[in-house]
Amino acid sequence: MTNNTNEQFERVLAVCRDLFGKKLYDYGASWRIMRPESLTDQIFIKAKRIRTLETGAENLVGEGINSELIGIVNYGIISLVQLELGYADSCDISPDEAMALYDKKAKEALELMKKKNHDYNEAWRGMRTTSYTDLILTKIWRTKQIEELKGETKVSEGIDANYMDMINYAVFGLIKNGVDKE
Repeated sequence: MTNNTNEQFERVLAVCRDLFGKKLYDYGASWRIMRPESLTDQIFIKAKRIRTLETGAENLVGEGINSELIGIVNYGIISLVQLELGYADSCDISPDEAMALYDKKAKEALELMKKKNHDYNEAWRGMRTTSYTDLILTKIWRTKQIEELKGETKVSEGIDANYMDMINYAVFGLIKNGVDKE
């Protein structure tokens, strides 16, 4: 594993964090009311839009694939926070607390990526970006199934592991799309 990958991952996460911070300023931690299932569906919407754009559909909204990948990263991190804290009936944390939780979960995603990247010898670099979309969609469907099972699985990783993988695949897509160089 190269230090370059770690640096690229950190630069992409900085871009995602910047947008998260701006939205946190505008909306507060309004996402605290969302249940994990709703967040899974929000990530699903973003991944489906990416797939639609990848297949050549007309882009009427104007935002591209990278903005949707950033959304997947940020909603994935929010999902991990919600799994840890549970959802609330109001915006019950300050912006500083929200940023600290964001940073904690982003760091956990980075640490997982480092381990997997080492074990898989940077295999993600040889993949097509469209494969990341398909893998994210697969992870979403797996998450939905685990949610339906109320988290009771026989052999599978939990919901948190699927969110982590979604985050990491989205970051890989952002790296391949050059977001770390902007």
